[in-house]
Amino acid sequence: MTAFIELKSLDVSLGGRPILKGLDGTYSGRCIGLLGPNGAGKTTLLQTLLGFHPPTQGTAQVFGLDVRTQIREIRQEIGYMPENDAFIAGMTAIRFVRMMAELSGLPPEAAIERAHETLFYVGLGEARYRKLGTYSLGMKQMAKLAVAIVHGPHMMILDEPTNGLDPPGRQRMIQLVKEIRDTGEINLIISSHLLRDVEECCDEVMIMKDGHIVQYCNLEEQRRANRKFLQLETRGDNQQFLEAVEQMGCECAVDGKSRRIKMVMPETVEIRNLYELAEAHSIQIRRLDYKRDSLQDIFLKAMENGTGKH
Repeated sequence: MTAFIELKSLDVSLGGRPILKGLDGTYSGRCIGLLGPNGAGKTTLLQTLLGFHPPTQGTAQVFGLDVRTQIREIRQEIGYMPENDAFIAGMTAIRFVRMMAELSGLPPEAAIERAHETLFYVGLGEARYRKLGTYSLGMKQMAKLAVAIVHGPHMMILDEPTNGLDPPGRQRMIQLVKEIRDTGEINLIISSHLLRDVEECCDEVMIMKDGHIVQYCNLEEQRRANRKFLQLETRGDNQQFLEAVEQMGCECAVDGKSRRIKMVMPETVEIRNLYELAEAHSIQIRRLDYKRDSLQDIFLKAMENGTGKH
């Protein structure tokens, strides 16, 4: 898969204070989730890719275009949905989205056509002649999404896309993001403090801390690679049961007093296999706790362990 972002020893300082510190890496996921605590450097990284902050050292490339020298060309490729509203309140949605399409390089006739299409796509077709200042929070979020996609970008940056939305509004936004992702025509970066949003939409995740990328992982590969951790309570003579379980590739440790079994299962073994073996060896499984790493686990481990650059 062709990389759409490449970071090369990227340093960015603001007011003389280092914010991004020696970022390196090549990133090619369809939809990348950007996570990290406040002050980690997420917004600075996004704004550097958009050309708002020049690199202090090193550089970054978007689709092979350098942020130092080709930012105009980069901006034509990117749709940006900022966290904070950036509207002209007295403008109607159709006029504003058309204006933004023209500013992105579309000729006037194409811009008005795309503005109508895009506002209908995000569910604002009936309200497109209303002034943006009269819009609800959810409608404003959809209008920002319309601005981000109206010019047909090849990459989109969505900063807190579900911020402030009620459950139906959040679900609609997530569905639209998934539809955009699944076209395969647009690479997305989603910055969010809601792990659930990232887990639902993204196939890769970048975790930042103190100006460094402390972890980057493919969520699907991570889920497949995660081993399954179990704790069982059994009744009966479990010696033969344990031997049979270990022959399947499980790692076991027994607490002699409580008769609890701690077990790590390989990906090839399912819970039902354990119950089949227990029945075959006349063992009762009285209790079973089943857990595998979630995105929250991955994030918390990165926060605990990540101290240097990725």
